[in-house]
Amino acid sequence: MTTGGAGEPLYTVGCVAERLGIPTATLRSWTRRYGIGPHEHRSGHHRRYTDDDIAVVQRMRALVRGGVSPADAARQALAAHPMPRADPALLLQAALRLDTPAAARIVEDNVRHYGVIATWDVLCRPAFAAIEALQGASQGCIDVEHMLSWTVSRALQLVPFPPGVAPASVVLACSEREAHSLPLEALRAALCERGVAVVVLGAAVPVPALLDALTHRGRDVTVVLWAQTEATADRQAVEAVRDAGGRIVVAGPGWSTTDLPDDATRVDALTDAVTHLVSPER
Repeated sequence: MTTGGAGEPLYTVGCVAERLGIPTATLRSWTRRYGIGPHEHRSGHHRRYTDDDIAVVQRMRALVRGGVSPADAARQALAAHPMPRADPALLLQAALRLDTPAAARIVEDNVRHYGVIATWDVLCRPAFAAIEALQGASQGCIDVEHMLSWTVSRALQLVPFPPGVAPASVVLACSEREAHSLPLEALRAALCERGVAVVVLGAAVPVPALLDALTHRGRDVTVVLWAQTEATADRQAVEAVRDAGGRIVVAGPGWSTTDLPDDATRVDALTDAVTHLVSPER
């Protein structure tokens, strides 16, 4: 055991394993798979458990012994002992240092504790806005933006697709000239958190691929078409999906000035998109 900068006890994984009677391999597996474990970290040192971290592990152990699956036990344990919300400034500092491990820890921990929407709106978007401001002030940071985009994308992959074989009711795609797919990845993760089955087509999806997806999935499908800029917003794609019998939702700032068909729905934020797509009336 050591102490942190403020005198808070910090415990090694071996110390926690001995104290709780849990194999070190199990503790490391819980940390890797579910985010149950140490959040205190100093550069050049192994991560250490605090008393709060140990409380989460104890709750996880009790739930698993009570017959709860490890994944559900982890969610309940983390909800019972929430960690402080990360400061976007800390994520920005990690990104500016190109410190991928530190940025990944911040984003992944927040996804596990607070979910996708809160992580996206409260943590990631402010950090990206700050990077965009630096770019506007001619301070470069293109590398910083790419590194953080990759890191956030990787963290969003922690959210699995819902189990089962129900056919997907939502198709997520970027318009044909749109390569900026990270917000669509956030929507995928947020929907999967809520048990909505989705098909992800990704960036730069041509219209024939959208129509093929409608054919393969059946006509009772909603297509979400993302456009980041006005140059990539494609009304013809919207009309093609509508004419093929699919419901169409457009998302992203690129559609702000596009004259859309009356039966196309526009959503302006991640929360709005999730609310619309999860609603049984959609």
